[in-house]
Amino acid sequence: MFMDIPEVTVIMPAYNTEAYISQAIESVLGQTLKSLELIVVDDASTDKTLAIAQNFSDERLKVIASSKNLGPSGARNLAIKEAKGKWIAILDSDDWYLPERLEKLLQVADAENADMVADDLYYIKDGDQTPWNTLIAQSGEQIDTIKEIDSVYYVETDLPGRGGLTIGLTKPVIKREFLIKKNIEYDESIRLSEDFWFYLKCLAYKARFIFVPTPYYFYRSRLGSLVASTNKVKRLEETCNISRYFLEQDFIKTNPQLFKALSRRLALLEKTRPYFRVLDAIKSKSFSRTLVEMANNPYFFVHLAKQSPKIISRRINYFLSKYFSKYSSADKNLSKG
Repeated sequence: MFMDIPEVTVIMPAYNTEAYISQAIESVLGQTLKSLELIVVDDASTDKTLAIAQNFSDERLKVIASSKNLGPSGARNLAIKEAKGKWIAILDSDDWYLPERLEKLLQVADAENADMVADDLYYIKDGDQTPWNTLIAQSGEQIDTIKEIDSVYYVETDLPGRGGLTIGLTKPVIKREFLIKKNIEYDESIRLSEDFWFYLKCLAYKARFIFVPTPYYFYRSRLGSLVASTNKVKRLEETCNISRYFLEQDFIKTNPQLFKALSRRLALLEKTRPYFRVLDAIKSKSFSRTLVEMANNPYFFVHLAKQSPKIISRRINYFLSKYFSKYSSADKNLSKG
């Protein structure tokens, strides 16, 4: 029976994910934790995403159709405003949960008196049947037990283009009361890496953030996603601009250690600009443009040399996963997207 006040509200912004959204919705409605609601915000999709979501009959599901494209931040804010749950959980409409995910994370939240709880996640490529790696394994960090995440560690281990733990990719459960009390919402002007900045704001306002080293979330990498389709230089420039904006905010300025960490991150990001300029030129398949960018950005070779071991390691891990997946124990929970 549907609860008046569910334990969790899962929010799911959706835009043109007709091939994936059924799996995402089913993974929520099939949770071992039954006291939940799922709010899907169709962000003015032009395919059958909305119709597929509306075809589900579970009373715990609410579908909101936006008449205009709000972007992921706007869609999430709309869902949060409609939420009734004690906790807010986030799921992208092309990803999915293991059945026990919400139950396990709420157990940790209760035991640790947490405001936020995130788990490790499986990386899986679109069309594959098994994950090729996890967030922790990919990062090189050694995390074997639950870990509290502070704001400085969060910033210093999440470096686009340089590897790291990238906790900004996770999808935690967050106490709704904390968001209301601190008046925290997504910045709707941010359309890339919006989760990273949202979590940073929570941490800046002293959220107790617990990270669980067990993956219950499947993060799908696919062509056509907002991240994959965005020019890397443009993405870098936007990230730098947002960093400068956050550095001007009082909730960052009043924390000297966080201010320094974010300033160092910005400096490192700006230093990688030559690398991404050449990388975008290579991906454009223009030989002349690539030569010009290489000549104008010699730091590309320095950065490439530093990143090559990580790039090679990722390639090897993915190749091995195709034939000798160490995550085969999760096979029963996988289905084609």
